[in-house]
Amino acid sequence: QKQLVESGGGLVQPGGSLRLSCVASGFTLDDYVIAWFRQAPGKEREGVSCIVGKDGSTYTADSVKGRFTISKDNAKNTVYLQISDLEPEDTAVYYCAAEFTFYCSVYGPADYEFEYWGQGTQVTVSS
Repeated sequence: QKQLVESGGGLVQPGGSLRLSCVASGFTLDDYVIAWFRQAPGKEREGVSCIVGKDGSTYTADSVKGRFTISKDNAKNTVYLQISDLEPEDTAVYYCAAEFTFYCSVYGPADYEFEYWGQGTQVTVSS
């Protein structure tokens, strides 16, 4: 059974940092693309970053580039999202998702393309 489990969310002050983790089980990263999405209250889900499990190529949305960094550890079957200089606008539930493919779209991850999803982890940025 293919599963994704996110962790690392929490309450952080503006300007702080977090590292979110997404642990995959039931499949290996080599054959999948893992993406991070976020959904703020009252807003549509937004794809912020993705990484190709086989070669490590990445996509990061312009809106968060420079603050969000995606990475992976194939040995741990885990994908990370490092978020720095957090802003209140980053408050959202963050989800990781997996798709059996070998590239990240140049237009960014689209949620309808991803088959497997984690349960999400809440990130709240507030003073």
